[in-house]
Amino acid sequence: MKSGVSKWEIELALKHRVGFAILIIMKMGALPMNILIVEDEIRLAQALGQIMKEQKYTVDIVHNGSDGFDYAMSGQYDVVVLDVMLPGLTGFEVVKKMRGAKNATPVIMLTAKDETLDKVHGLDCGADDYMTKPFVPEELLARVRALSRRQGEVVMDALEFSDLKLNLSTNTLHCGAKSVHLGFKEFEVLRILMSNPKLITPKGDLIAKVWGMESDAEDNNVEAYISFLRKKFFYLGSKAGIETIRKVGYRIEEQIK
Repeated sequence: MKSGVSKWEIELALKHRVGFAILIIMKMGALPMNILIVEDEIRLAQALGQIMKEQKYTVDIVHNGSDGFDYAMSGQYDVVVLDVMLPGLTGFEVVKKMRGAKNATPVIMLTAKDETLDKVHGLDCGADDYMTKPFVPEELLARVRALSRRQGEVVMDALEFSDLKLNLSTNTLHCGAKSVHLGFKEFEVLRILMSNPKLITPKGDLIAKVWGMESDAEDNNVEAYISFLRKKFFYLGSKAGIETIRKVGYRIEEQIK
């Protein structure tokens, strides 16, 4: 697996306007936030996502406007950080479609353009905030926190399915009185499956989100971690299981015993 970009490289990117740097390293009490990053600079976006994961925040990264809209419409994000210039749909088009579909998830738009008309256009399309590069990371973090508070919603600290409860702060999986700690990749795989319990998650999606777009991970890496999770389900005595959809992917399900 290729190593990520260092924090120093990210700061350098911010200073010199290289790519689209989104530094969301925040402290929101003990509860994690779900952040969607829509960014077409793959290497930088993956590095930023890794930093957030290490801080116990949950993050999804997509690289074009069409996927950004689809992910945002899931309703599972606290804040969307959205580039303006994207392939597929532009950031302006994404936020306009979101608002047209009655999706009120807060959106911060970032761009290298420092023109009043662009800012006005973004806000008119439905964005909640607008920042230009280069920016001070602490200011972006403050704006993210402010938008999350404005939502007035309780941020989830756990996911539940059947008799399982996944604590998002401690990476601990509970079933009744028993519990087990999950490793980083086990946790990420299970978080994705439990976030979309009725959907089949393709192996390729798991590789991209857990290992990274530029990793050397293959299908057998995913299969190994699915096996680890099944063994932990068995240890806990859970009624839940992970169904393999041949040549497609996986889905979490409640097994009939």
